[in-house]
Parts: sequence; C-alpha cells; structure tokens
Amino acid sequence: MLNHNLLLFFRNIKKHKNSFLINTIGLASGLTCVLLIALWVNDELNVDKFHENDADLYHMMETSEYPGYIEVGETTSGHAGELLKEHMPEIELAVQVGRYPNDATLSTEDQVIRADGRYVSKDYFKIFSFPLLEGNKNKVWEEKNGIMISEKLARILFGSASNAMGKAVDFQHRRTLTVSGVFEDIPNRSSQQFDFVLSFEELAAANSYLREWGSVSTVVYFKMRPGTDISAFNKKIENFIIEQTDYRQGHRKPFLKKYSEEYLYGKYENGIQTGGRITYVKLFSIISVFILIIACINFMNLSTARASRRLKEIGVKKAAGAHRRSLIVQHLTESLAVSFIALFVSLLLVHLLLPEFNRITGKELMLSYNSSTLLWLLGITVITGLLSGSYPALYLSGFSPVDILKGKLQTFGSEVWIRRSLVITQYTISIVLIVSVLVVYKQIEFIQSKSLGYTKDQIIHFDREGKTLDFASMETFLTELEKIPGVVSASSSRTKLADEPWGVGGIEWPGKELRDATEFQHMIVYYDLLEMLDIELLEGRTFSKEFTSENTKTIFNEAAIAYMGLEDPVGKVVNFRGIPREIIGVVKDFHFSSFHENISPMIINMWPERLTKLMVKLEAGKEEETLKAITDFYQTYNPGFLFSYTFLDENYQSLYKAEKRIAVLSRYFAGLAIIISCLGLFALAAFTAERRKKEIGIRKALGQGSTQLSILLSGEFAKLVIVAVFIGLPLAYFLTSDWLSGFAYKIEIKLWYFIVAGVTALLVALLTVGTQTVRAATRNPVESLREE
Repeated sequence: MLNHNLLLFFRNIKKHKNSFLINTIGLASGLTCVLLIALWVNDELNVDKFHENDADLYHMMETSEYPGYIEVGETTSGHAGELLKEHMPEIELAVQVGRYPNDATLSTEDQVIRADGRYVSKDYFKIFSFPLLEGNKNKVWEEKNGIMISEKLARILFGSASNAMGKAVDFQHRRTLTVSGVFEDIPNRSSQQFDFVLSFEELAAANSYLREWGSVSTVVYFKMRPGTDISAFNKKIENFIIEQTDYRQGHRKPFLKKYSEEYLYGKYENGIQTGGRITYVKLFSIISVFILIIACINFMNLSTARASRRLKEIGVKKAAGAHRRSLIVQHLTESLAVSFIALFVSLLLVHLLLPEFNRITGKELMLSYNSSTLLWLLGITVITGLLSGSYPALYLSGFSPVDILKGKLQTFGSEVWIRRSLVITQYTISIVLIVSVLVVYKQIEFIQSKSLGYTKDQIIHFDREGKTLDFASMETFLTELEKIPGVVSASSSRTKLADEPWGVGGIEWPGKELRDATEFQHMIVYYDLLEMLDIELLEGRTFSKEFTSENTKTIFNEAAIAYMGLEDPVGKVVNFRGIPREIIGVVKDFHFSSFHENISPMIINMWPERLTKLMVKLEAGKEEETLKAITDFYQTYNPGFLFSYTFLDENYQSLYKAEKRIAVLSRYFAGLAIIISCLGLFALAAFTAERRKKEIGIRKALGQGSTQLSILLSGEFAKLVIVAVFIGLPLAYFLTSDWLSGFAYKIEIKLWYFIVAGVTALLVALLTVGTQTVRAATRNPVESLREE
C-alpha cells in the first residue's frame, strides 16, 4: 500500500511540477524559519540553566520604595549575604561578587593582555558550575595574592592550563599575583562572562565601605537548602535590612529570585515583574508558528483547488471498493512526503544561513544531530505534513463516487469559503508583520535621532590605569593630550555614560521629608567634561579651575531641582553623605540611561579619586590620524599598557542591541511571510485562470477587452486582501502599542504606517496575480475554446 501511494506521489510530481515546486519551496521556507528560531529560542531558554545547583540557586535583590514609585535593584550591601546566612538556617551557602571596574592589564615576561574580571568570595565555585581544570575549589583562595584565570587566558599567557598553575602574573603592573586555579572557559549560555577572578575578601578588607549598609554595590547569591519555600522565605526576610539598620534604611526590602530566571524575566515596573527577554522569545516563537501556518495554508489551498484533476482517480478507486480511510492515508502520505522533502531542503538552507543568523543574533548556534534534535525534527515535520495535508485529505476523500463519475460534482461553497479564509489568514499575518517592522524601525530611528541632551559623537573613552592613576600624573596626561593636533578637549569621568545608572542616597536638602530615601543618579566628573559633552547649563556655572574647593560644590539636573522643590537653587547648600555642598549650577535634563527609563533626579560632583575613565573629543574628519597620534603618545607615557578605546556612541548603541536585532529579524521574517503568501497566491491565480479559460474565451469572443478581464480576474483576490487589511490593521495596532509601552520615550503610532502596510500588501498581491491574469486575458479565445 505504501509503495503504491509513493508511486502515485511521484507520478503526480512529474505531472504537476509547478504545484510541487511551490509547495516544497513554501514548506521549506517555513521550516527553515522554524528551525532557526527554534535554535535561538532553545538557546535563550537554557541560559544559566546548566548549573548543577540550578534548582536551589538564588540571587538576592532589593526593592526600594520611594515617593510615587518602587525600584528593583540587583545589588545590595557587601555583608548582607553573610549576615543572612548567619540568621537564616535555610541558606546553605552565600557568595558575594563584585565586578572589577575596568578591563585589567595582565602580563607575563612576553605577553600583555586586557581581560575582564570579577571579585568573588570563597564558595563561588561551589555553587556555580564553572569546572576547574587546575586547582581545588575548596582551597583556591588559600594562596594570598592568588588569581584564577580561564583556560583561554592560560593558553595565551602560559601555553596551557597545566603550565599556568603557580606561575606569576603581573596585575596592572602594580603587583604580582600567583595563579591558584584555572577554570574552563565560561560557556556562551552563561549570563556571567569573565576571564579571571580575584578574592572578594581581599577587596572588602581594602575597602571597608563595601560592608556598610549604605553601600549598594555587591551582587549576592545563595544556595538554598533543598525544599525551601522561597515565597515564605521572602516574607521572612522582608524586614531584615530595616531591622539591621534600626529603620535607617526603611525603604529597602530584600527578596530572593531564582538565578536562572533572571535572564528571561529581568524587567520590573514599579516593583512588579513585567517581563524581559521572554517577551522576544514568545514573540519570535509566535512568528515562526505563523510563518509555518502560512506555508501550510499554501499547501491546503493548492491541494483543494486542484481537486478536480484527481476526481476521476478518486471516483474509480471508490467504485472499486476503496475505503475513505485508505484515501485519507494516501493523501496524508503524499503531504508527509512533501514535508520530508521540504525538511531536507530546509536543513541545507539552515546550514547556509546559520553564520549570518549568528551574526545578527550575536550567538554561536549550531545544529547538532543528536537523538533529541532528530526526534524534534521528526516531530515538527510530521506535524507539518499532517497539518498541511489533513484538510485536503478529508476534503478529497469525502466526494461521492457516483457524482464524480457522472460528472455531477460541483464546487462546494464551503470549499470556496475555506480557501478564501485561508488566503485572508495568510495576508492578515503578513500585514501585522509589515506594520510591526515599520513601528520597530521608526522607534529605533527615533532613538538614534532624538537629542540625548549631550553630544556623543567623536568622543572616545579608555580606562584610567598605570601612571594615570596618580592624580597629578593624570592632569599632566590630559594637558599633553590636548596639545595633540585633532584633539578638541580631554577630561575624565566615573562612567562611560551608557552604563547602568549609579544610584546614591544620603542627600539632604531644605524641606526634605524625614522618611524620603530617594536615590539620585550620581555622575562624577572632572573639569571641562560637561563642556565636552555640550550639556546645557540652565543656571549658575560648571566646575572650573578658576575656583578653589570645587570638590565641596555640586550641580543638579532640572529633574532633581523640581523633585526637591528648590526655588533659586544656586547658592543653596545641601548635605551629601553628611558633608555640606554648595549648589553652583543646574543643567538641563539629559538621558544618562536608555529611553526605556524616565529621566531621574541627578547629582553631579567632583570626586577625583573615583574617576575611572579618560575621555577625549576628536576633531571631526581627522579621527584616524588623531587616534594614531594618541596611541603613540599613550604607549610612550604609559609603557606596558595597551591603548584600548571605545567610541561613546558605540556604548549608546549597545543599550539597544536587543531592539536592533528584533528590527533586523522582523524585516527578514516579514519579507519571508510575504514571499510565501505570494507563492500561494501566484499558484491560485494560475489555477483560477486555467479553470476559467472557457469563460474567458467566451467573454473575449463577445468583445470584452483584456483590461476588463484582468480586472475581473484580479478582483476576487483584491477583495480577499482588503478583508485581510481590515482584520490585520487593528491587530497590528494592539501588538505594536503593547511593545512600545516598554519605552518611556516613544513614537506616536501614525495612520500612515497602516496605510503603507495595507497598500503594500494589496500592491504585492495584485502584482503577484497580475502576471497570471494578464496572461489569461490576452490569450487567443480561439485556442481556449478549441481546447474545450
């Protein structure tokens, strides 16, 4: 039976090559889309879930209640984890993590490299599954001045992991560290990425402020005892910080969140978890399903539309005693065969497209043919085959053999309406995707073009290290930099501006409410930085070398002044962590963080010992030669250190990596959906023209013109697309409005977006069917009538 069905299948392929090609290309395109997105979704869903302690691994977070809103923070005080472990028996292990502020310079006798590091406490490798190739996870910090490095770093510096153990590494050319362990390279599916780790205990010993409740700069993780009720535990620790600080930190409430859920569920609004990357996972999962449905719809439409070509075959079989079940099996076998051929084509396409797909998504995805993958591929192919072949099989096998053989079979109205409904569904999905692409593109364009309130172009930044760590030497360095042709100005900052906001509390002002614990964004600057960034001054002045004691002065943004309710603020005195500071200026609000966030109150201070970045503004059009001159000067002034810089606008662009990737992928998927829909419409138009060729011949013989006939034939499809437009546009408005709600600053959804989408869909459909309708309308009527 199977051999017979396959024989008929190959005969039909030979007889109807065009239909087979359209079906195969459509299904292969749909399956390719599903496979690529499935690889990406699987990778996203498994980030951070490879740790052996995943079920019991939690991150300590905090909510901070301020007037009118609640903020969620990922960091806490450096000793919070230790204290909680002492008081709460549910905690098995506690780990503190601090990030090294800049990339560090590590060197040996013949190698110099920059690497990213972390400060971690002694139990870090006990709770996280980063296997050690060399060293003992229970003894890694017994060596004073020890450093643990990645396998990759070990190969670069010492040739291999085994050669690295016990060897000396020069750290920042300031002290010598000994390699006490080598860990496997951090997998791509880890949200934590680093090249080396140092002892958090040593960091805390050298910086006592880390263990103060007012310092919120440490990440704390816990391994909980199996079976712990986290909801009950969170209620138990809710007032822990309040009690430990005698209500001085009454606005802070800790809670635990499962570590492996943070990557996907990292977005909070007013203290409530509202989504995160999981939104994009769901979005592209839905898109892949929609595109596959569009491809299956093509198959259904073409199969049912061409039913008349197989009616005699079905009638003869039924008259000869064939059961409906055997006919259903035959047609499902054919659809499954097409589906498996399409799978083979799609696998070839996936391998060809995967490098580009990885470039767009920033991942290193691979299609491996293990048992689970093969089972998944088999499942999706069978489902696709059954889905696309089910309706045609049931439809074709349901005809009466007597009606078929007597030629009395007429097209059922239900068949026509189902086919029309499928076309409408196809184009509805396509229209939603077109509008979505337009809205995402315009929002990204808005982000790129909207004034930030400061200038980010032609400005580079690099780490303050080596000789420049000495304040007097840094001043000399900046002075010499400004003498280089092409350098407009040079200054220093605590951050690169596109970093996560650095919050600070302890600000007191006249009229402040006693329980107000609002944290302001804190920007630490050096002379001329505000001028370099073209930040607009509204009142007063900026920091200047013409005045003394500038580190006792402060500047606020207008949002801060409005929040504090200060009138004529210049000259007034506020307390910053117990130290009086005179307000010398007010700057216009600017976007320190991304457009996802509202502009918050900000305090700007001079604090030279906290400056970590050097910034240089270059003259436009002379960047290449100026950078070469700066590199030569840097290597002469700061020997032994690599000059590694980044443009400020690159940091800003990195804030919107996810949105940009969504924009690019959306364009590809929208285009694919439209192409697949057009394939089906093209085939249907060709079939309709063939089926109505006798009618066309008679109409032409009676004098009807080719233009009128073309309009007549195209009109049916135009009506279907118009219906899809009216269904798709409201749906697109709802979906895009929901996506834009994640931005504090966003575009308005304009009517022309929907007009463009509707007109585009209609024009593409008419052009698609136009080739067939014009061909049919211009055909010689004598040929059509003679064939009949």
